[in-house]
Amino acid sequence: METMEMKKKLPVGIESFEKIRTAGFYYVDKTTMIRDLLQKWGEVNIFTRPRRFGKSLNMSMLKAFFEIGTNPDLFNGLAIARETALCSEYMGKFPVVSISLKGVEADTYATARKLAVKVINEEARRLQFLLDSEVLSYEDKELFSQLLKKEMDDETLCFSLRELSELLRKHFGQKVIILIDEYDVPLAKANEKNYYAPMVSLIRNLFEQALKTNENLYFAVLSGCLRVAKESIFTGLNNPKIFSITNVRFDEYFGFTDTEVRDLLNYYHLDNKYETIKDWYDGYRFGNIDVYCPWDVINYCDELLDDPSLEPKDYWSNTSSNDVIRIFIEKVDRGLTKSEIEALIAGETVSKEIHEDLTYNKLYESIDHLWSVLFTTGYLTQRGKIDEKTVQLAIPNMEIRKLFINQIMVMFKEQAGRDGELLNTFCSALAVGQPDEVESCFNQYLENTISIRDTFVRKPLKENFYHGILLGILAFKNGWYVQSNKAAGTGYGDILIQMEELNIGIVIEVKYAENENLTEVCQDALRQIDQQKYDAELKKEGFSLILKYGIACCRKKCKVMVVKEEIPSL
Repeated sequence: METMEMKKKLPVGIESFEKIRTAGFYYVDKTTMIRDLLQKWGEVNIFTRPRRFGKSLNMSMLKAFFEIGTNPDLFNGLAIARETALCSEYMGKFPVVSISLKGVEADTYATARKLAVKVINEEARRLQFLLDSEVLSYEDKELFSQLLKKEMDDETLCFSLRELSELLRKHFGQKVIILIDEYDVPLAKANEKNYYAPMVSLIRNLFEQALKTNENLYFAVLSGCLRVAKESIFTGLNNPKIFSITNVRFDEYFGFTDTEVRDLLNYYHLDNKYETIKDWYDGYRFGNIDVYCPWDVINYCDELLDDPSLEPKDYWSNTSSNDVIRIFIEKVDRGLTKSEIEALIAGETVSKEIHEDLTYNKLYESIDHLWSVLFTTGYLTQRGKIDEKTVQLAIPNMEIRKLFINQIMVMFKEQAGRDGELLNTFCSALAVGQPDEVESCFNQYLENTISIRDTFVRKPLKENFYHGILLGILAFKNGWYVQSNKAAGTGYGDILIQMEELNIGIVIEVKYAENENLTEVCQDALRQIDQQKYDAELKKEGFSLILKYGIACCRKKCKVMVVKEEIPSL
């Protein structure tokens, strides 16, 4: 039996197909994408998927397969190797120009342009054998030399990919495949930093020269997150084939299928984590296929090998700023209703018309566009279609649900901080043990925020939500020492408060009432405080009065009970 020490390494953050195949990493076989591409390609093929779904690795795989001089052993044992006739005809038969625009992002256009030049420089250096070509003329080599220079005028930069393809075709006598990864990254950053117009112009000219009426081109493949509107950077291209998250073609090649995840877990003896991984990282639907986020699965499994008790984390959401969620939540009452967000968090669907063809400078101009952005970037997924344009949208999994909830909490804290009068009333009542007043104020806060209202969300997450709201309220009270999930007694109390000036200590236990039996759940919370001795630290600190609060919540309602315990002085 194979020991764990002999297991292949998990490819955390590795996007090089060659490296994965030669350095002993686990590979989920997506090579039949090559066969399907050869059967269905157009002159320009554009794949759009959310970030971290394997786009760059697939582009690296295509380069490794098609490029002249490739190592055929890279594909030994993989599905494409069984297509012997296809491999004989196409493997290692094409010159390839391969660039990634992932790094072309900067605070200014001038810096971003320098980075774009650097990308061309790097690819030219990789193809530097052209300087020794016996086929190319002196003029050809002089032209190529310009692509190696750090200083490059606009004309040279915009014609660079076209010229590389022309020189490669002359040298090899074979048309060229052009691969452009992360094609939309420069546009996203340019829009964020207010130099969108010049960057659009640069990318449009670069692509137009390389992809439009280029007699040296066999075909091109581009990948990115958003399906950028044709009129933005693809002007004049003859009907590029676009394979987005709604397309059935190629739907299984980005993301891990359920079978692939089960196989991976079985290989590493992590089968017992299947349900957890499914809850947290599955739920995306591309075309007709349900897929997991590969980035999440690989990262979590890698950490599980060291710590089998590790709880799931937010891996995917931590790879970006997630500004779109913040902007979306801020649209509440401006075209977006609280009930729509509540429905999404509850695991329900919201039907919306989706516009996949967008330009970056129009992404956030309306709530309608925001729904489309959330869908195409992976924050929401499809659960069915109403008609050709209208999609039933849902939050895909626990990871993204938690992201939404965290952003709601941020918004709530900002709102609570502006509501000084209600805040003071709540804290004053809490300090003197007035449960009815605490309950009234807290109900007002709950009415004003977004709630978690369905059994779809697990009870601990619901309790954490209400726990977070309380902490958000208490954060604005000066002079109170507030601790959250502090080890106390034989367990962890939800919230401990020390009021030194008043010599009062408060312990709060928050629970979610699944069946709206608020009174009973409140009593359970109070019993738990006593049984687990959550007040032990407060007693140790010598507070003369300890207020023990049980708070039960359900949707936008709460029940508050208190037990007062006076501690006799020694």
